[in-house]
Formats: sequence, structure tokens, C-alpha cells
Amino acid sequence: MPRPRTEAEYLARLVPPSVAGIGRRRLLAGAAGTGALLGTGALLAGCGSDSDSGGSGSNTVSLGSNQSDPNPKDTVEKVMAGFKTSSGIDVSINTVDHNTFQENINNYLQGRPDDVFTWFAGYRMRFFAARGLAGDISDVWNDITGYSDAFKKASTGDDGKQYFVPTSYYPWAMFYRKSVFQQNGYQVPTTLDQLNALGAQMKRDGLNPIAFGDKDGWPAMGTFDVLNLRINGYQFHIDLMAGKEAWTSDKVKKVFDTWRGLLPIHQPDSLGRTWQEAAQSLQQKKSGMYLLGLFVAQQFTDDEQDDLDFFTFPEIDPAIGASALDAPIDGFMMARRPKEEDNAKKLLTYLGSKESQDIVIANDPSQLVPHSEADVSGYTALQKKAADLVGSATEIAQFLDRDTRPDFASTVIIPALQQFIKSPADIDGLVNSIENQKKSIFTD
Repeated sequence: MPRPRTEAEYLARLVPPSVAGIGRRRLLAGAAGTGALLGTGALLAGCGSDSDSGGSGSNTVSLGSNQSDPNPKDTVEKVMAGFKTSSGIDVSINTVDHNTFQENINNYLQGRPDDVFTWFAGYRMRFFAARGLAGDISDVWNDITGYSDAFKKASTGDDGKQYFVPTSYYPWAMFYRKSVFQQNGYQVPTTLDQLNALGAQMKRDGLNPIAFGDKDGWPAMGTFDVLNLRINGYQFHIDLMAGKEAWTSDKVKKVFDTWRGLLPIHQPDSLGRTWQEAAQSLQQKKSGMYLLGLFVAQQFTDDEQDDLDFFTFPEIDPAIGASALDAPIDGFMMARRPKEEDNAKKLLTYLGSKESQDIVIANDPSQLVPHSEADVSGYTALQKKAADLVGSATEIAQFLDRDTRPDFASTVIIPALQQFIKSPADIDGLVNSIENQKKSIFTD
């Protein structure tokens, strides 16, 4: 398929202005009280070293990976096998549960991280780069071809150096099974009223209208993001993430009030359910829809992929429309002082190659790849539609916990959204609490 405006326009719209002032306070100030990010230090025991880097001349390199689900884990292993074939270098993979990896990243990077590790583009990449917790890989970019300038921009820190190699991206949308819609005569909703009406019909038909699982804390961020984008628009959303708008504003209250109205058509008891379990309820035809990233496809068998489809979250305000979305970029970074720096940079160069991303396409139907020369003829119909969706979006956000400070997202927003899901009545108390904590974190 031709690659429509999926890259340069996508990334030109997606990289928001840096949040001013990373600040002197510790990344996880206050996290000990919530247990949001600080781990025991043992959960992400890497293989790296804080000794002088430069490489020992060995034939190994270590990788810290958050790709713990079966399909992406298998894909990573195949990519690393391809790297060994091309370079002769063995990769020692340290795979950790995705949520555990994310929650313990600060301790991991300050301890003995692996030479290379999985992470995200956007503010979260720039945050750790500015704190000196990631290695400069600008020279790797001298050897990488096939990326647009916009993808390079998404890999660049506030100091103008590169710290990241993008390897995949994916949109968030409302996923559903075609067969369920066809059997019940459901129509794709294009407005909020239509979504509510469809949800009510699904409930009468014995389905959970919208699958939902927020045990790990982050999935609900996607719901907040899309409602804020639909109600208040992209710029307000980005400014809110940057600490420039008040959470106590009527605009934010309207987001939560709208969400409260949608909760009755969401799968109940979501705080005890992982995203995988919620996705399996969609796969098992127990739920009718699911707002999630394209990675939901990981929970479907190969012969079910053609039955999976999606629509963009419906319009709420006609003046704003429904073309903005979350479309995060995933990839790899290097430790600040890797034990095997030469091999780490060879691995990162390979990860940015057409060969590497062709392996991803061949093995993971839940990802889109950024390399302009990758063989996208292997894309499934769902991937092609996802690429078209991203290419047609007017504004693209990275995702709440990637567009704001990590300490704010993890120590304030996760517990706040979970509290809202549990007790949605007191919106005023909720937004006042968020705003008070925001002021403490964003004020140096």
C-alpha cells in the first residue's frame, strides 16, 4: 500500500512543545506514598554497568525489554535473532512485565540498566535524557536511513542530541468484531448520542458495551485523552498536560462529567481487570467495543484478525470534530554508561534498519513501522486502515503519560482516575485534588 502522509505530517503534528522546566525535584517525589513508580530495585535487575563505557570487545549486548506479552515478546526475540545473524553479536534479553518495567524505570536507569532498553518517544524520553539517565546516540543516527526528519525530531532531546530509535507506532481507536456488529445489525456511531444508544442496545443484547480494564492504571488515561481531545480540542489538551491549564476549569469538569455519563456502558469492576483480560472479553464476543491501541490485536488469533475492525471515537462537539487521536511511538534507548557501548550502538543501528522492521511486520499485526522502505505489503487490512487513520488525523497526541511529567502522570493522575472510576460523584473534589498536587509538582 502507498504510505500516505503517515510519517512527516504525523510527527510534525505530534511532538508538543517541551514542558517548561524539568526542575530540580526528584522524578519520583512523593511516589513512595503511592507506590506508583518506586520499586524494590530488584524487579528490573539489569545487566549493565556504571563503570567506564566503550565496550569490552565481547560478542554480547544486553537488552531490557518491556515486551512481556507472548506475541511482542516472540517478535523481539526474532528481531534479536536477526541481529545476531547479521552481526555475530549475542543479545541477552531481560524481559520484565510491561507495567512493572514502566513503574520501576527510574530505579532501573539509576542503577545497573541493560545496555539498550525499550522506551517511548515524547516527553518521557526527553525527561530522562535531560536528567542524564540515557546515552547520546547521535552518531547512530548518522548510520540510519529511511526515517523522515519528523521521526528524527521525535527522537531528539531538549539539547538537540538524539537519544531514541523509533521502531513502531500505533493509533488508539474503538475496536470491535465485525461479526458481532453484523449479527446484531449494529451501526458504527459517529456522535456521542449514537454511542450511548448503541451501548444501551448492547446491554439489552447481553453484551458489555465497552470493554474496560484499569488494574494497571494507564488504560483509563486513553479514555481521558480522547474525551478531552473531543470536548476541548488538541491545544487545550497539550497545555493541560504541560501544566499550563487548570484542572479545576469548567472544561476539565465537563470531561469528567461526560465520562461519568459513559461509565454505565463500560465493563464493570474495571479496577480488578488487566487490559489483556478486557481485550479477551472482546475476543470472546462478551463485549461489543474496546477503546485501546492497535496492540489489542495481540489478543486475537491469526484467523480472527480479519474479524477485528475499529472506528475513531465519535464526535462530541461539531466545532472540534473527531480527527484528533493518540498515536504513540515506541522504540529503544541506550543506557547512560553501557557496559558494551560499541555493541549497543550496533544493535540500535540494526533496530533502525529496514531488515529489522520487516521482521516486525511479518510477526506482529498490532504495530505500524516508521521506516520508509519497510515492506508494508505484509500489513494486514487492519494495519493498512490504522496507517490511513494516522495519516488523516489533524492532530496527534502521544498519550497522557508520555505528554506530561512522569511523576505527575504516575503519582497523581493514575490514582485520581482510579478514584474517579470507583466514585465518580465528587468531580469538584477530584479536580481540586489534582490541581493542588499539580501546582506542587510543576512549580520549582
